[in-house]
Amino acid sequence: MPQWRLDDGHQTLVLAADGDALPGVIHWGAPLPLDEDLDALAAAHRADLGGGSLDVTAPLSLCPEAGRGFAGHPGAILRDGDGMPVPLRLAGTTVERDDSALRISARCRDADLRYTATLAVQGPGLLALSARLDCAELMICDWLAAPVLPGPAHAAQMVDVHGGWIGEWHLNRAPWQPGQRVRDSRQGRSGHEHPPHAIFPERGATMTQGRASALHYGWSGGHRMVAEELPDGRRQIQMGHAPGAYHGLARRFETATLLAAHSDAGIGGTGVIFQRHIRDRVCRWPDASRPRPVHYNCWEAIYFQHDMATLKDIATAAADLGAERFVLDDGWFGRRDDDTSSLGDWWIDERKYPDGLGPLIEHVRGLGMAFGLWVEPEMVNEDSDLYRIHPSWVLGLPDQTRGRGQMVLDLSREDVRDHLFGALDAILRDHAVDYLKWDHNRLLPFSDATQTEGIYDLLDRLRAAHPGVEIESCASGGGRIDAGILARTHRVWLSDSNDALERTRIQHAAALLLPAAVTGSHVGPEVSHTSGRHLPMSFRAWVAAQRHMGFEMDPRTIGPADAGVLRAVTRWYKANRAWMHGGDIVRLAPEDPAMTAELQRAADGSRFVVFAAQTAVSSQTLPRPLLLAGLARDARYRVSLRNPEDIPPQSRGPVALKDGPIELSGAALMEMGLRLPWAWPATMWVIEGERL
Repeated sequence: MPQWRLDDGHQTLVLAADGDALPGVIHWGAPLPLDEDLDALAAAHRADLGGGSLDVTAPLSLCPEAGRGFAGHPGAILRDGDGMPVPLRLAGTTVERDDSALRISARCRDADLRYTATLAVQGPGLLALSARLDCAELMICDWLAAPVLPGPAHAAQMVDVHGGWIGEWHLNRAPWQPGQRVRDSRQGRSGHEHPPHAIFPERGATMTQGRASALHYGWSGGHRMVAEELPDGRRQIQMGHAPGAYHGLARRFETATLLAAHSDAGIGGTGVIFQRHIRDRVCRWPDASRPRPVHYNCWEAIYFQHDMATLKDIATAAADLGAERFVLDDGWFGRRDDDTSSLGDWWIDERKYPDGLGPLIEHVRGLGMAFGLWVEPEMVNEDSDLYRIHPSWVLGLPDQTRGRGQMVLDLSREDVRDHLFGALDAILRDHAVDYLKWDHNRLLPFSDATQTEGIYDLLDRLRAAHPGVEIESCASGGGRIDAGILARTHRVWLSDSNDALERTRIQHAAALLLPAAVTGSHVGPEVSHTSGRHLPMSFRAWVAAQRHMGFEMDPRTIGPADAGVLRAVTRWYKANRAWMHGGDIVRLAPEDPAMTAELQRAADGSRFVVFAAQTAVSSQTLPRPLLLAGLARDARYRVSLRNPEDIPPQSRGPVALKDGPIELSGAALMEMGLRLPWAWPATMWVIEGERL
């Protein structure tokens, strides 16, 4: 049995094969000794045979093969040009390797096609896997999984993600049990409903301790996850494009990159691995040394009511509060007075801007702010010049169900992409625009891999032509967040909800994938436009300061006291953003379910800040100690409460943090924890730590 292994110091992956058959993963997880006897390991992995089964246990290979009697979900489902099934039976394996990657190929015994898998180390604790089929004849591909990994044998649960508009990133725990757990996102984008992310903790793992693995499928066009426990007890995990994404007959089919992380620091440890990878390897920053500017977006201040004098006043007020970038949202183009018209008409509305955007841009830049624009290039309204001229450019049938009065442009067409590139290129060439908020509000009528490849191509062309322009990925909030889109953008709009309580939950969960530097978070109005909730300025400001901070309200309506609070928190953000955005978000696990807490740690471990949000009334009368995580046990830290002004009158006891800094070891902070003051709901404690 030939074997191969990949190591990165934090995990080991071992593959083995029977003869020249396609190999499968026999170990994925904790590091094995470098001198491990792989022959003995492979022999020890062989399972017995029982009654009532085939005479050979079908291998759980990188692409489980129906042609070898595999009774579970196959790794590929193919049909020939006549629609007849083509069961795979792969053999003749060849393996190419270098220090950090394996490239494994095999041919099908019963059809002229080749399967190729690539497995590569991407950094400490992270592997990248992808698969491809090359066929001599035209084929139909109903399913192709990225290289298949075994599910953990010693685990009771898996954690995946579900959600919806203004309610993204709910973590869902599901048991491992016989049969399949299938999660589909079929609406043409990575999706609010089932983002392509899942975590597989081993038994006993917590948020901060124990072994856990996690998978992320870096594709923006919809995906499927299959987590299956076979009748014989083996477990497999598959991820690939959404069913039906490969349209028609073709000779080549490819998956996106599946990112696989393993950590011995619990579920949150996998999040740190992904954060670092997204920030340091996936995002291609125009200038990585440039601080993430405080963002102002005018949407919740004016909606479609654009007026030059009003916008100049708003820009002046935003700059006074500390904003460093002004984004003009929807309504500046065509005859866009509501969301039923003008998508596709990317020319400036002369009714609202008779002298063009120049005077507003000049005013904004004169205040020391950069200027950004909202666009939604992938969509078109029927009430638009573009649709009237090119109705055939729409994806899907003419009588399809509409979404928000709009339809999707067919980006598989080169002429459509050329038109959109020309329109956007002209805007960026003729105006001092350094930022695009790129929205995607309409679900696709069906999943289509060529549509996703088209948007990637368009974004790549724009990035090449305008390398200094940053792009935000927005899709009704968090409907398109994945490593594929982040390879072409620099920020995500995590949710259309600016309710700071809801935002606390969403951005805390999304830290299982996203670093602070790419996660937009805005201070909304006192009364949330999506929930109607009234929240204090201190809480709204500190929630936004946890990520890439911004404002989204009418700044002219803020009273003097709230303006003072917002200025102070914004100054704190500016003073600390460099180390925060270059560091890690460590999710904490408070015993009190009414608290959500995280620790943001500098890359060199020299400092940290804890954000502890009281999100509801606690069931106990006094706060429980908050255990920190991710610190050096033998180091000593000076710890202080940044915002004692938020202590309510009900807090009357001798809490040490109320009296000034305290000094404790990392061991004490992680084993004994910190006592916090009593708090009202919608209070954020900000605790700063410095290593001595």
